[in-house]
Amino acid sequence: MKQFRPAVVQLRGVTKTYRMGKDNVVNALQGVDLDIHEGEFVAIMGPSGSGKSTLMNVVGCLDVSDTGEYILAGENVGKLSDDQLAAIRNKHVGFVFQTFNLLPRLNAIENVELPLVYGGDRKGRRERAIGALEAVGLGDRVHHRPAELSGGQQQRVAIARALLNDPAMILADEPTGNLDSRSSAEILAIFQRLNDEGKTVIMVTHEPDVAEHCKRIVRMRDGIVARDELVPRQRNAEHELREMIAAAASHVLQMPAARAASGAE
Repeated sequence: MKQFRPAVVQLRGVTKTYRMGKDNVVNALQGVDLDIHEGEFVAIMGPSGSGKSTLMNVVGCLDVSDTGEYILAGENVGKLSDDQLAAIRNKHVGFVFQTFNLLPRLNAIENVELPLVYGGDRKGRRERAIGALEAVGLGDRVHHRPAELSGGQQQRVAIARALLNDPAMILADEPTGNLDSRSSAEILAIFQRLNDEGKTVIMVTHEPDVAEHCKRIVRMRDGIVARDELVPRQRNAEHELREMIAAAASHVLQMPAARAASGAE
C-alpha cells in the first residue's frame, strides 16, 4: 500500500498579472494547479516567458498571486501581510540562487548564520552553521570568505545557509548555471543526497540534463502547467562525479607517456 505523503506545496487556480507600461498586460500565470509532496525532487522547466520564474517567486513567497489559493506546509499564505510572508518564507523555504548571494565581507560561517540573524534565533547559532557547512563538505573552509572559495564551494555555502532553519523545502533557481561540469555534478549530488534523506527539493532550470537528475519534471508554457511527468530514469550525480574524477586521473597518468612518446619522435 502506497504511503500518503503530505503536500508541501498546494496551488489551486493561481493567477498573476503584471502591467508593463500603460497598455501592455502580461498574464504570467493563468490558473496554475500544482501539488508537490513531501520528499519529492521536482524540476520546473519552460522557455523564456513561460511563467516558471513567476511560479518560483510565488512558491517561494517572494510574490503573491492575484487570485487562487496557495497552501505552503499547511499554511494559507495568500492573504498574509509582508511581515507575515517574510516570517513564513524564513521558516519554510531555503533558497539557493544561481549567483550564490553571499556577502563578500563575511566568511562562510557568518554567511550561513544569516537566516538565524534575521530571524532573531541565537540558540546554538555558530554550532548549527558549522554543522551545516560540514554536511556539504566544507568543514575545512568555515573561515574562508567568498573570494577565497571556488564557484562550487560558494554554492555549497549557499546550500548550507538554505538548510539552517530546516525548511519544508529547498527552492533552487538555476543552481548550476554559473558552474563547470564537475562543480555542477557536486551540487546535484548534494541535492540528491538531501532528497534521499527526505528533504523536498524544487529546482528551476532550463537545462534538460540537469532536470534529469530530478524525479519529476513540471513544464510551464504560456502561464500554465503544460506537462507534468515522472523522470523514467533518474541520473545519478554521484556516479557521474566519480566517472569524471576517474577520467581526469587517467588523463594525468597518460600525460608523461604522451610526452615521452613525443620526445622519442
